[in-house]
Amino acid sequence: MEPPTAEELRERLRERLQAEHVEVQDSPQLCPGSFRVLVVSGTFRGLKTLQRHRLDNEALKEELGRIHALEQRTLTPEQWEAERGSSA
Repeated sequence: MEPPTAEELRERLRERLQAEHVEVQDSPQLCPGSFRVLVVSGTFRGLKTLQRHRLDNEALKEELGRIHALEQRTLTPEQWEAERGSSA
């Protein structure tokens, strides 16, 4: 079974989490089906990291069986802005 593409994951996360920003890096050097994702969504407000990751996993439930490894980073829009502002 072929792993999903980075674009497929990006679209699923954007649609299902109403994400403002999504980055998906395919990491084939580790192994096929390894991805790093950054998701910025207002849906994450008030949630702990584990709860946010569960939402990511739920959004990708159809694809998870074809993913070998998934590194997740989940931020609220406010956290994303603060992070971007501090790196400027």
